[in-house]
Amino acid sequence: MFTRVKTQSEIEAMRASGQILASVLKKINATAEPGMTGLDASQIAKTELKAHGAIGTFYGVPGRPPFPDVICISINDEVVHGIPDSRQFKDGDVVSFDFGVTYDGMVTDSAFSKVIGKSTKTKQNLLKATERSMYAGIEQLKNGVRVGDIGSAIQKVLDAANLGIVRDLVGHGVGHEMHEDPNIPNYGVSGTGPTLKAGMTIAIEPMATVGNPAVKMLGDGWTISTVDGSLAAHFEHTILITEDGYDILTAW
Repeated sequence: MFTRVKTQSEIEAMRASGQILASVLKKINATAEPGMTGLDASQIAKTELKAHGAIGTFYGVPGRPPFPDVICISINDEVVHGIPDSRQFKDGDVVSFDFGVTYDGMVTDSAFSKVIGKSTKTKQNLLKATERSMYAGIEQLKNGVRVGDIGSAIQKVLDAANLGIVRDLVGHGVGHEMHEDPNIPNYGVSGTGPTLKAGMTIAIEPMATVGNPAVKMLGDGWTISTVDGSLAAHFEHTILITEDGYDILTAW
């Protein structure tokens, strides 16, 4: 389905969903350090979901097998959809946390990447530019924006930082379902693509690498990693398009 203009009650449900989601990612960000595991982070998410009476959107998403957890945790060359496990985060690891929340029937989706412990200039450039590209895309939003306007703005930032743009994975509409049309690529040409209206909600999520942007599926049927083993980063927010701008529903 193409993402619909939301009613006021649907927007309020998404706002509540987004704030639950943001509180979880903020808590994980504050506690992620060497020695923590993906399962530890997953437990934080599950505890917070229960406390807020919310549902983890990702759990049970159809696949072979269905996704087995409420959060995706991807490490180093893993771009997205990593399954939480008992690996301990090591000093210098680049870890991405991707989380979805369903509350009162409405879905929000958000992600961030961080370096665990000590970082390097290469890793900081990867994370800072990827996050900056997300905000460059967000800043294009207003009633009547074209999808190409968003992708073009993201691409300019990532190209300037000499990062690889993962083209096989894209942003999307969100709200009634986790993935709604239209797809929102992290590259494009201004003035092209579907037109978005005030009241629609979308997820903008650039994924970038320090090397070749080609990706592959790993044997677990979910984790997507870089083909050349290069580091990857992922940032995402769910945003409400307004008449003359936007409202980031998953802002911390």
